[in-house]
Amino acid sequence: MFGIQDLTLFIISGLLLNIAPGPDSVLIMSRSATQGWRAGSAAALGIGAGTCVHVLAAALGLSALLASSAWAFGLIKWVGAAYLIYLGLTMLFSRRSANAGPQAISAPLPYRKIFAQGFLTNVLNPKVALFFLAFVPQFIAPDAPHKALAFLLLGAIFNLNGMLWCHALALFTAGVSRRLQVSSGLVRWLNRGIGVLFLSFGAKLALAERG
Repeated sequence: MFGIQDLTLFIISGLLLNIAPGPDSVLIMSRSATQGWRAGSAAALGIGAGTCVHVLAAALGLSALLASSAWAFGLIKWVGAAYLIYLGLTMLFSRRSANAGPQAISAPLPYRKIFAQGFLTNVLNPKVALFFLAFVPQFIAPDAPHKALAFLLLGAIFNLNGMLWCHALALFTAGVSRRLQVSSGLVRWLNRGIGVLFLSFGAKLALAERG
C-alpha cells in the first residue's frame, strides 16, 4: 500500500527504537513518579505532538533543508540544548512544596505545562528530524507512486507505537512509585539525579554534529 515495504520489520524496529532511553522517556518517568500517571500521559501526548511535527516536516522536505543547512541545524540544536539544560536546572534546584505529600518534590505542574514540556523536548531536537529522514525512507519502495503519503503513514504507525510505549511507561512508573512509598528525601535526590540527566542530554545535544 502506497509503496510501503517490510512493514513488519518497520513496526518491530520502531518499537525497539521507542523503548531506547532518552530525554522523552526520562521526562515521562519523572512526571509520572512525582504527579501520577496522568502527568506522565500529558508528557507523552506532548511528545507525540512533537513527533507529528517531525513526521510532517520530513514528508514535506523541511527536514532535508535542516540536514543540508548548518545554520538551521545549529539554531535548532542550540535552542533545544538550552531548553533541556533549563529543564535539568529546574529539576536540580526545585524545592518541595510545603503542602505537598511525601511523594511530591515541587508544586504540581498543570497538565498543559507538562504537555508543553514534552512537546518542546521532542520538537526542538534536530536529531529526531534527521532520524525520520534517514530511517523511514528505507521502508518506502523507490518506485512508490505516493512517497509523501507512504512517509506520513509510516510516521503515524511509528508515533502510535511510541504512544503505546510511553503511556505504558507512565502507568508502570506511577504504579512503582505508589508501591515503593519512598521517603521525601530520597525522592528529592532522585529528582536531582533526573536533573543531572537532563543537563547531560542538553550537553550531548549541544555537541552533536549533523552526521
